[in-house]
Amino acid sequence: MEATAEEGDFAKRHLVNPVLLRLLGDVRGRRVLDAGCGNGYFSRMLAERGAEVVGVEPSEAMVTFARDKERETGRSTRYVQADLTRLPDLGGAFDAVVCSMVLMAIPDWKPAMRACVEALRPGGLFVFALVHPAFENLWATWREHGEYRQDRYLEEYVVHGPAAPDFHRPLSAYLNELAALGCRLREIVEPGLDPSVAATTPGLTAYTRLPNFLIVSAEAPA
Repeated sequence: MEATAEEGDFAKRHLVNPVLLRLLGDVRGRRVLDAGCGNGYFSRMLAERGAEVVGVEPSEAMVTFARDKERETGRSTRYVQADLTRLPDLGGAFDAVVCSMVLMAIPDWKPAMRACVEALRPGGLFVFALVHPAFENLWATWREHGEYRQDRYLEEYVVHGPAAPDFHRPLSAYLNELAALGCRLREIVEPGLDPSVAATTPGLTAYTRLPNFLIVSAEAPA
């Protein structure tokens, strides 16, 4: 947790964070929910930019770490240990909700997405990031074959990872649920790695040519 406490891991720093921050825009004075905040690194980035942040995370260890970091910084970010599908009273509606790398990691994702949308003020901004469902195994298959291979895209299945599993669902599942919640799509981003960054580390060519992440911005119903 300490190693990723400032800006997250390599992928977050170079591919995810810059897009999230651009889509969220100027957050000064805005109330933002970091839904599934993990160790709180992105909450801290938002607070540094002047947002009033509440971070929600089910893991006790993560919340404890985030609260300890908060005491070091002296800011007023509030961290709440809770499941996204059963949010407690968080003190009113939010101007924006960011849910980064969470929805594809939980089986009960539809109630979690609904909770994020319902936490927003009318017309508020919902931004979420996923491992791109079309390119989940980008690193492994590119390394083995020199190209990307996918043969089960339309199925739903478990993607086993080194720490915990993710859950593959086609992109249409997320976008159709967003529409069913009455949200208006604003932008979809499929970021590629800057070739100059890829050149610093062997084996990253695939990330300059195919997107490993998908980031979506939408407005809640007015």
